[in-house]
Amino acid sequence: MLVRLFLMVTFGAYGFVERPEDMPVSAWVLFLTAMYLASMALFEIVPKKCKFICLIFSAGFFSVLMAIGETEFMLLGFIIVYDFLSLFETLEARIYLIPVIGFLIPGPISMVTRLIAVSLTAIVYLQHNYVIRSYRKQMLEDTINEQNLKRDMQQKEYEAKMEQRRSMMMAENQILEQRASLSQTLHDKLGHNINGSVYQLEAAKVLMEKNPEKSEAMIQAVIDQLRGGMDEIRGILRKERPEKRQLTMLQLYKLCEDCNSKGVQTELVTEGETSQIPDKIWEVILDNAFEAVSNSMKYSKCSRIDIRLVVMAQRVRVSISDDGIGCSEIKDGMGISGMRQRVRECSGTISFESAAGFTVTMLLPLKED
Repeated sequence: MLVRLFLMVTFGAYGFVERPEDMPVSAWVLFLTAMYLASMALFEIVPKKCKFICLIFSAGFFSVLMAIGETEFMLLGFIIVYDFLSLFETLEARIYLIPVIGFLIPGPISMVTRLIAVSLTAIVYLQHNYVIRSYRKQMLEDTINEQNLKRDMQQKEYEAKMEQRRSMMMAENQILEQRASLSQTLHDKLGHNINGSVYQLEAAKVLMEKNPEKSEAMIQAVIDQLRGGMDEIRGILRKERPEKRQLTMLQLYKLCEDCNSKGVQTELVTEGETSQIPDKIWEVILDNAFEAVSNSMKYSKCSRIDIRLVVMAQRVRVSISDDGIGCSEIKDGMGISGMRQRVRECSGTISFESAAGFTVTMLLPLKED
């Protein structure tokens, strides 16, 4: 816009310079030139639907200038033509070359000067209407695509968090259901047994002095009954005890939830059949995951932590990575030494990387030695 205004002012000033020295500038010429410049300035700032009206006024003022013989201002007419063409965004670029032939129109300005002025005007409008406009259009498309990408990423992040929350709630519900089942089983199978034992012991207490032999037999029966009850308790606990996998997954989900509540985005991703992982390996995974995440939260200044568990044919790979500052040298402190020891005891391997952030990778066997 500034370049186009500069052209108008330049062409207007050139009209005054080209006037003969013995011909004074009349008030009408000053008025018409000022009104022309004002109309063209309004053309730059008004909405598109009002631009055509501004061009009509500008063309009117220009026509009056030409009618009264002020042909020194003829270059201003080319700006009107190019502004009119710029209203049609679908025009081909070669259309902008047609007004260039206007330099052949005779006038007080030399033909070379007219050719240079018209050519410069054509270049300025071509640059604005095609190069800059296409660049702005591309920037707008890039901005829209970027916003869509951000929205998709936020949607996926939200879905991942919701999936993680659903998984945690399912694990909690399963454990609560198992607890309820355990409570009901203990009540149904052991409640009457214990109540009966209490009644027999009270009867044996009454008969202890009158009939010691019968009292002793009753006490022995209660002992046998309670021993049987203990065996039933052991059997129920073995049967109703939650799986190590469920407990570990629930604790890992709660670990992620705790980190998220502290402002560090944490996600747990599993691949493969996790039911193949032995209980001992689950203990190693849980302990080392807690240690690695704790170190990341304390030292790494990270904004994201990823826990990834992949079950393969004979091994399970567990990686805990963050996007923090990392470290130049990895030293085996109490935490890392403990992690190495736990992995070594189950015949696995562990590695630490600090190229980008910090990553702990474990390879653990699916079959206990």
